[in-house]
Amino acid sequence: MFIQTEATPNPDVLKFIPGREVLGKGSLEFRTQTEAEKSPLALSLFQIDGVAGVYFGSDFLTVKRDPEAGLIWAQIKAPILAAIMDFYASGRAILNEDGATNERTYEGEVAQIVLEIKDLLDTRVRPAVAQDGGDIEFEHFDIESGTLYLHMRGACSGCPSSSATLRQGVESLMKHYVPEVKTIEQVL
Repeated sequence: MFIQTEATPNPDVLKFIPGREVLGKGSLEFRTQTEAEKSPLALSLFQIDGVAGVYFGSDFLTVKRDPEAGLIWAQIKAPILAAIMDFYASGRAILNEDGATNERTYEGEVAQIVLEIKDLLDTRVRPAVAQDGGDIEFEHFDIESGTLYLHMRGACSGCPSSSATLRQGVESLMKHYVPEVKTIEQVL
């Protein structure tokens, strides 16, 4: 198995491309070892000294290192690659049975607006940020205030340029195509 690695705009995050499906559809972020218990792969990555976060995309994953651990990528990259290879060799599922997530439901006009927002995110925004090892996910939309709440995931979470991406890129795109969106807030 050959796993490609790529740098991301966030120096504390490295992108790993195993050449196989990771999550398939959607994405998941694990910020703690407790959250990682939903996935055998995420849990094994958190066992490695210096790993502070794991993010799964459709066909890639990113690993965030803890800069305060004092380890550089050269020290933790090999154990991460080994954990990924061992996981795929095991044939286990990426998520445990209880790894499902809950999502809000919308009705009527708001449901149509949310559908438009999600479509724009899926077709115009997510492919661009996925190239950098990250993702932007829909959290919820408040029709009363016109506020769209989004999660920055993977390499985008904590990236120095994420605020600019959100404000200059995503917010202007959303306002143009979905006039009900007045502002965007990042959910941490």
